[in-house]
Order: sequence, then C-alpha cells, then structure tokens
Amino acid sequence: MKDYMVRATAADNQIRAFAITSRELVEQARAYHNTSPVITAALGRLLTGGVMMGAMMKGEQDLLTLQIKCGGAAKGMTVTADSQGHVKGCPQVPDVILPPNEKGKLDVGGALGPGILSVIKDMGLKEPYVGQVALQTSEIAEDLTYYFATSEQVPSAVGLGILMNKDNTVRQAGGFIIQLMPFTDEETVAALEKKVAEVTSVTDMLEQGATPETLLEQVLGEFGLEITETMPVVYHCDCSRERVTKALISIGVQDIREMIEEGEPIEVNCQFCDRHYVFTPEDLRGLLEHSERSSQ
Repeated sequence: MKDYMVRATAADNQIRAFAITSRELVEQARAYHNTSPVITAALGRLLTGGVMMGAMMKGEQDLLTLQIKCGGAAKGMTVTADSQGHVKGCPQVPDVILPPNEKGKLDVGGALGPGILSVIKDMGLKEPYVGQVALQTSEIAEDLTYYFATSEQVPSAVGLGILMNKDNTVRQAGGFIIQLMPFTDEETVAALEKKVAEVTSVTDMLEQGATPETLLEQVLGEFGLEITETMPVVYHCDCSRERVTKALISIGVQDIREMIEEGEPIEVNCQFCDRHYVFTPEDLRGLLEHSERSSQ
C-alpha cells in the first residue's frame, strides 16, 4: 500500500485530525542513510510527524523544518516538509546501536537523550516563525504534543509508531495528530481524553491492518468523524545540480579560486538523499567567471 495521509474533522468541527501510513517513506530514508534500527525509528517518527505538520500549513511555498539537537549518541536530526505531502530528513549520526529499553522496544529516548526541539515555519514572511521546547521524553510523539500545547497553545494528542523487520527494514510506520479547537466544549474534551488514553500502540494497530481512516475511526468514531481530504505522501528530496551550483557560488570568489588551483574535481553530497554532484576545475572556472560577471 502506498503511503498516504487523511485530514478529518469530528464533533462538529471542534476536533481536527490527521493520520498517515508512512512505511515507504521511512524505508526510503533508512535506505538513503543506512540507519541503525533505533535511528530509523527516531528519524521515522520525526518524518511521520513532520509530514502531518507540513500539511497544516496553507501556502504552496510554505516550508516546515523540525530540528532536534540533543545530548545522546544520536546528536540530532533534521526533517523538512512542505504542504503537499513531501518530506525529507537526515540524522546526524546514522548508526547508533543501543540495547532495548525496559519495555523491550527500540530505545529512541536513550539515543536522543536530553535536548531541544525547534520548529521552524518559513511562510514567505521576512522572518520565519521559530518555536523551541525542551525534549520531554525524547520519544518524539510526546515532545510534539508538548510543543503544540506550549508554543501554539493547541491541546493535541500525537501518536507515532515505527516497527522494524528482523532484517532491519521498516515493517510498519504511521501515526496521527488529533487537535482540539479553541471553542471545544468540556464534555467533548473529557470524552476525547478518555478515548486517546485507550490507544495503546500505533504499531499494534498498523500490524492489525489499520489504515489512516481506521486509525482515526478507532479514536474519533463516536464523535462523528468526517474525512475531508486524502493526499499521497512521499520522501522527496528537491536537490539539483542547479541548487548546488548556487550554493557553491555563494561561498565566494576566493574559495572557488583556491579549489581551481588545487586542480582536482570536487564532490558535493546532498545530506538528505546522498546524491553526489561532481564539479571539475573547468566547471569551477565557469562558476568563477559567472560570479565575477555578476558582481561587476
């Protein structure tokens, strides 16, 4: 089944919700970065949450970046998503190996350790919006829940799950974000809290064949769930030779000259998809001429 996301409302628009299956995009990230299981789980959760948060933005050019900087062996990771279901991400350390946690699960919290989650929204304004919170559990779902409550004042429930196969490929991946609108009545709040508390494991639900629709149905079915949109989601890196060329030009004439003098080709690697771009000394001379013409 291809990855996709649904957007929904419930309780006469007092609740909005998103749910997703993301196995293929998380597996794509694992293959690109050759991540160990615990880093696949951590990055997979951040990718899954990030692509749902990206869909909350309105503009076609809007970009969301989730950045974790942490004290554990993972050191950090970055995920970028747009409003059309495209997401990409990279870990700082791809190959952390840890024993399971006390529940016998992949120890994402142990790999990340204490740290900071930054949420950066670039909506075409002069300055991007930046919200920062301290990691609460470093398990990511609870940290995103805390971010929504403190930085956006939106009471939310975030559930994320990644399950690995024995060969370290991704078996299941998905999740949901359920949010209360400001005008939600107290009765609905109490009933929803009770339903969310009954959700034991997103991966268990996915293993039992849950789709994004049935994930939400299990939590919001009694609230009059209405699916309003379905959209495909993919791991998508938009790097190109043109973009890398612009980045090289931006480093300055002097640095380009030094590269030419060394007489060797240079290779630039994309951190999100590991694509390699090679520039020969002749290519660099062309960049230098272009840069000097532009500055005249």
